[in-house]
Amino acid sequence: MVKALLVAAVSSGQGKTTATAALARKLVRMGQRVRVFKCGPDFIDPMLLERASGAPVRSLDLWMVGKELCSQQLAQAAAQADVILIEGVMGLYDGTPSSADLSREFGVPVMAVIDAGAMAQTAGALVHGLRDYGPVEMAGVIANRVASEGHAKMVASSLRDIPLFATLPKQAKSLPERHLGLVLPGEVQDIDLLLDDLADQLVFDEAAWDRLPPVHIAPAPAPSPEAVLAGKAIAIARDAAFMFLYPANLETLRAMGATLEFFSPLADEAVPTEADAVYLPGGYPELHAEQLSQAATWQASIRAAHAAGTPIFAECGGMMALADTLADQAGKTWNMAGLLPGAVAMQPRLAGLGSQGLDTPHGVLRGHTFHYSRLATGVTPAAYTVKHPSAIQGEAVYQVGSLTASYFHAYFASNPAASAALFLRRV
Repeated sequence: MVKALLVAAVSSGQGKTTATAALARKLVRMGQRVRVFKCGPDFIDPMLLERASGAPVRSLDLWMVGKELCSQQLAQAAAQADVILIEGVMGLYDGTPSSADLSREFGVPVMAVIDAGAMAQTAGALVHGLRDYGPVEMAGVIANRVASEGHAKMVASSLRDIPLFATLPKQAKSLPERHLGLVLPGEVQDIDLLLDDLADQLVFDEAAWDRLPPVHIAPAPAPSPEAVLAGKAIAIARDAAFMFLYPANLETLRAMGATLEFFSPLADEAVPTEADAVYLPGGYPELHAEQLSQAATWQASIRAAHAAGTPIFAECGGMMALADTLADQAGKTWNMAGLLPGAVAMQPRLAGLGSQGLDTPHGVLRGHTFHYSRLATGVTPAAYTVKHPSAIQGEAVYQVGSLTASYFHAYFASNPAASAALFLRRV
């Protein structure tokens, strides 16, 4: 038995990540063992939540991850922690499946975060609507951007039978953002001081916390995938330009027997010569385009690996770094590795977003897409992903020799066999 909460809101921008990070840090400082999860596909928020909690953060999504693996991850966390916090995605009922669906599936009550900065008693109508629309079990409310103690009392009185669990004032210094979301924790000066300040400013009702009933999360079986990558060494790019990588992807590759070797294109490191395959995950190549364009050793090594027929899987930012050129946000064009003929250019608006699946001979490989760039290429796509739940055409998947490249971010644990095929030589 463990205390568990799903931290959700009426929409994005209400302060879910800030509230979850503040609560996680505060509970850790109270001596609690805290595990945090993130609903839906996301790379950046989990990095901040991991920093706040001091423990790995995994994804929960009833479609992409699947009910069975979600259950396994929650059961493992429940066996190791005193508290489980799950940050929702977008609004509580947004998406198919939604954060509310996850709450009901595992019996985890909702802690609603509201931006109270421009309201008072209307907070009650908003929260009761969130609770009753589904309905969901509502544990309480965290009111964000509260101006004063009097303001907090007005919000609390409007909630009627729902407790005001905590408040946060308007922040003088907010967590910085860029086009794909929050700035990475390692780039924020004094990030731990900022998290400690958030925890200090969270006015927290410990009595309400003590009254929260524990949640029973049943243990779930955890079958291991076949060791189809036994004896294979996979080289994985990992640095400030290539860091959007599900931890579950690494775990799945290892569970299939692969040995993982990490290298840094930004540091102009060559692909390890002993690598049987190469994985280039997403990230921010557009922020490091000049440095990547000058990384002659890295470029020569990836071209050599491609010429030798080494399987290369490049997703989103990884694919961008393999085009002929990359135009950054300022419009300046830089030469890239040139394995995928074409030009990538950053766009002012979102160019792709949402859950998608790729049909393969091994079944559907699930994942998502989220990018602000476009690729102009004459290469005919070998396949397309399918958007979920609309079932309309999604991202193009390109194959050029031993290279498979797409804006699609694959979640390997959704289909280990299909994922392994990406790193095996085609015959």
